[in-house]
Amino acid sequence: MVKLYRCIICGDAYIGASPPANCPFCGAHGEYIVEAKEAVVTFDVPLGTKDRANAEHALAVEISNAAFYMCAAGQTDDPEGKILFKALGKIEAEHASIWRKILKLGSVPPGKETCHIPNVENLQESHARETRAIGFYRKAASESDHPRLKTIFEALVAIETDHLHLSEERLK
Repeated sequence: MVKLYRCIICGDAYIGASPPANCPFCGAHGEYIVEAKEAVVTFDVPLGTKDRANAEHALAVEISNAAFYMCAAGQTDDPEGKILFKALGKIEAEHASIWRKILKLGSVPPGKETCHIPNVENLQESHARETRAIGFYRKAASESDHPRLKTIFEALVAIETDHLHLSEERLK
């Protein structure tokens, strides 16, 4: 029987016979995907000074990473790399959307980033970007006073760690 599921991190819905292992939109792990009728998703979060600063920084990180990945998808010299970077670009853009909603912003301009033609250089840059994102999200999760934000920050640590493993596997 087909059901309607919803990711409690990004809020997007998924239709299927069972919940996916990861959200197809933001990459959140299966623990964050529930039947839509049970999902409680809000982006209306009171932001103290530190949480606002971390949300603004997170938005900048995700805009930058999405732009880098889309550039790499178009420039890299490896066919699989093109597919990987396009998928990562879409996920990072979804992460930016989460922060845009929390910050109550309309559309935000896309980022502009440079990338490389050699796939290995893009993978190295991806690895560096994901490592920085993981460190930032861990710190932001520990600093947050709001349970919803703490959950999002923690989910993003896991998602970005998955992305880190993708580059590590390909850099071997």
